[in-house]
Amino acid sequence: MASKTARSALVLTQDQRSMLKDLAGSRTAPLREVERAKVLLGYAEGTSISELARQIGVGRPMIYKCIDKALAAGVLMGLKDTYHRPYEPEITDEAKAWVVSIACTKPLDYGLAAELWSISGLAGFVSEHADNAGFPRLANAGKSTIWRILDENEIKPHKIRYYLEKRDPEFDRKTQEVLMVYSEVSIYAEGEVQSGRTSPSYSVSVDEKPGVQAIGLTAPDLPPVPGKAATIGRDYEYVRHGTVSILAGIDLHSGHIFANVEDRHRSVEFIGLLKTLDGYYPDDATIRVVLDNHSAHISKETMAYLATRPGRFEYVHTPKHGSWLNLVESVFSKMSRTFLRHIRVDSTDELKERILKGVEEFNAAPVIFRWNKFDLGVA
Repeated sequence: MASKTARSALVLTQDQRSMLKDLAGSRTAPLREVERAKVLLGYAEGTSISELARQIGVGRPMIYKCIDKALAAGVLMGLKDTYHRPYEPEITDEAKAWVVSIACTKPLDYGLAAELWSISGLAGFVSEHADNAGFPRLANAGKSTIWRILDENEIKPHKIRYYLEKRDPEFDRKTQEVLMVYSEVSIYAEGEVQSGRTSPSYSVSVDEKPGVQAIGLTAPDLPPVPGKAATIGRDYEYVRHGTVSILAGIDLHSGHIFANVEDRHRSVEFIGLLKTLDGYYPDDATIRVVLDNHSAHISKETMAYLATRPGRFEYVHTPKHGSWLNLVESVFSKMSRTFLRHIRVDSTDELKERILKGVEEFNAAPVIFRWNKFDLGVA
């Protein structure tokens, strides 16, 4: 320890001296660091320990400790508190593992009503059962203690992360079939195998977008005003007029979009879309339809209609939970980002007109959507 009879010199660099002066005059830094900065500055200038204690108003032991840390480990260490553990931890690793094991289960497993553990709920359960489990120290553990144990193991039992289980046993096969359609469309578009066709064939991606809301205004929109209001002003309140469903398909060769807007999306509405496709393409052509497993696509009514047009339609199903493989989803995304965004109407009829008008605008400048990544890791 530094003393009156044996004092080592504390030599400060210019940067260290400047830093200590700034810290000593600070009004926002912790008081203990301000006091230690004054101690180190005074000691480096040759001020006695007694004088430092009188000037700064601190005890001599604090001054000795600050100087010893600075001489041993540097000026920065002299400013900081030395970490020390006053006693060995009372919660053992086995006790922590027990808490984590409970957190990795559900309250339901213990006959409780909750689906997930809350921190307070887990803390209460741990406290109640700690003695019987052989960890009496945890009987008084609070929420902060339980939280630290969970945080050390990166466990958050109060949250849910959703995932999608692959439930279709034919997922890989169906995926390959869809990708083969997209690959063939790309080849046909480049004109490389046109001579291989015995009859015209057209590929169309089809799906429905149900529940499109017809939302109306309760007050007129306010236009932007230069220098005053940069955006359109709109009342928070709104009126619901109902919903409509968009049944749409996109020609994968030309980008042409077919769309029917209906109040519902039953078999009869889907058959209406098939009739639209049937009337659009030449009579001798095969229409290959990429679609999901919605009940309307395979209902008795739909099958009865397809039976009246033998060889006209060819289904290619996307796998269950694999609707993202259907390129018509790109069309729905484009609709949502353009004319459906922030749309306000006075009725469902007006919404239908606006949607059909938007599709007409799309078809005026069609976009051919291409599937570029054909390797999805399927076997």
